[in-house]
Order: sequence, then C-alpha cells, then structure tokens
Amino acid sequence: MESHAPTDAIAPKLLIFGLGYAASAVAARFGGPVRATGSAGDLDFADRAAVIAAIEGATHILSSVPPGEDDPVLAAYGDRLGGKWLGYLSSTGVYGDTGGAWVDESAAIRGRRANRNRADADWLALGARVFRLPGIYGPGRSPLERVREGKAHRTGIAGQVFSRIHVDDLAAGVIAGFAAPPGAYNLADDSPAAQDEVVSFAASLLGLAPPPIVPLEALSPEARAFHAENRRVANARAKRVLGWRPCYSDYRLGLRALNAMTSPAAVNSAPPTASPDQR
Repeated sequence: MESHAPTDAIAPKLLIFGLGYAASAVAARFGGPVRATGSAGDLDFADRAAVIAAIEGATHILSSVPPGEDDPVLAAYGDRLGGKWLGYLSSTGVYGDTGGAWVDESAAIRGRRANRNRADADWLALGARVFRLPGIYGPGRSPLERVREGKAHRTGIAGQVFSRIHVDDLAAGVIAGFAAPPGAYNLADDSPAAQDEVVSFAASLLGLAPPPIVPLEALSPEARAFHAENRRVANARAKRVLGWRPCYSDYRLGLRALNAMTSPAAVNSAPPTASPDQR
C-alpha cells in the first residue's frame, strides 16, 4: 500500500489531540504511527505522564480540540510542544460575516466566538500551521444523511452563501502542510454556495422533494447565529503554498461521489468491459 506519510530522515510519528471525524481522516491518510487522545484514541488526555511521553515521541502534533474558555491543549501541554511540527484545525468562523464577499488569510480576525479567535491566534504564535475550515462533510456526515432522515431544511434566505470542504480534501491539505511553513491556510472548495441549493441538490440525488422552508425565527439561537453570517472563503494560498487542490472542487462533485458510495448498483447492469491495463 502506498504511504502518504512524509519522508524525513526520522520516521514521522503523529500525535493527535482529539481524534474526531476530521482528525480520523488525517490519521488514515498519514500512513505512519499515530497516537491520539479522544474517545477513539489510545491516550487519556488527563494522563499527563503518558501524554508527555507521546509528545516527546512524536515528530508531528495536530490538535482538533475546540476551545472552551481557553484552549485545553495549550493550557495543559503548551509548554511541551517546542521543536515539533504543529498543526491546528481552526474554523473560517474566525473571519466573521463578510456580507458574502471573498475572504483570505490576510483578513482581520473578528469572529463572533472570542475563544475560537484567541485559540487561532495562540496556535499561530506557537508557529503552528493553522488550517481554517468551513463546513465539513463526508461519508456518514453530509446533507444526504440529513435529507434521508428528514432533518434537513431550507431557510429561503436570498443571497447567502457558505464554503465547504470534503473531509478527504481536508485530510490531504493537512498532510500537504507537513512540508509547508507555519501560518494560516484556508482549506475550502472552489465554489461557495447557498445552503438551500446544497440540500435541494442532495434531495434530487435521492429522488426526493426539496426539504421544507423553516423560517429563521423558528430555528435555535445557535442556528440563527450561524445563518447571520455570509462569506466566501478563498483557498488560493493553500493551493500556492501547499501545492494542494481539492478533488471535490464543489459540493455537486462531493455529494455525487458520496451518493455513489451508498447507492445500490443496478441489478441488470452489464459488467464493465475489461481493460488491458487492469491489474
């Protein structure tokens, strides 16, 4: 099997703080030894001796732990992270509302969540590669599931757009960052789109009617705050510096691929023609 792990004089070893959905995709693509905290990991975050030993044995450290009042990883282990490649999964929410305008890494940090803004800045100050992520979707976590389960809705808000990233493209971007200088990198697809457009397309792939429109005032406070923002996230720096390109450059490509993974093959379809290059 081809390994995606970086080639260094010292065999790379990855430590992940918070082995959740996105970080698990990074671990799968890494190709080398991985240790991790979190419910799916092998380390207890509170076991200080074990975590410090894992930090000392790692060449690369990635955190996907969201901040509370403070960043828990930096609060507990920040003084132990020197001399390592550092990565942090942040959010494009740090840019706040741009009224639908494009935003890149040079923009001021003014998101509505002060703790997220502070964590983003603190990891940058440590020399980390800070990957700013929009809405993440992928296998088992996409508009397709929400539409199937009757949990999707439209808002009817005109002119509102968001960026997205397929989890496989996210993982590829983080791995590409192993050879990149410290700094902030937006990992987003090429085509921001309205949420109503995305869920309607998901419904069409499933042969279902578009989900109902739910008025903004009927949503939870958190959902209303989310829909109060409107921005397009530029990914040119990640393409230029990381040498990265999203395989799923828009939501249509991503959702079609996910739907193909779960759709049953036609019973009467003819077998594919054999290729002379088939291995």
